[in-house]
Amino acid sequence: MQLKSKILLVSLGLAGALLTGCSSVDLNPNGPDAQYAGDPFSNPNSPLSQQSIYFAFDSYTVPAESQAMIEAHAQYLATHPSATVVLEGNTDERGGREYNLALGQKRSDSVENRLQLLGVPADRMESVSFGKERPRALGHDEESYQQNRRVDIIYRTK
Repeated sequence: MQLKSKILLVSLGLAGALLTGCSSVDLNPNGPDAQYAGDPFSNPNSPLSQQSIYFAFDSYTVPAESQAMIEAHAQYLATHPSATVVLEGNTDERGGREYNLALGQKRSDSVENRLQLLGVPADRMESVSFGKERPRALGHDEESYQQNRRVDIIYRTK
């Protein structure tokens, strides 16, 4: 082989190696999300790993920042017909028992309505309220109250 041909082949090989190293596509099958393959619920990079919608005080309006997460759950339910969900409404400790049960129900119903608008059949969802009976945080401050004002999306399979 002539010297020019050898230099050309080596140059092309180096250029290819450099371009591969600059690729924005992860060519490693053992990349950062590989450990979550097949389980989007435990992958922190998946919107399905978020299964709680948090509400403002005394409100059952679904926050705009939760819409993308709700859409991801609707899409998952559309592609997994055996999956069903229980939507568990919760409140903070302030207010009476009956009031909080009603508010928790309104919260879970509002999430169910959003999912229905996105095409999830009503018979694949159950909306319940636990009121203030299942706190996530036990403190008596605004941070704890915020964690307790939520709807949890719990998956079941038939």
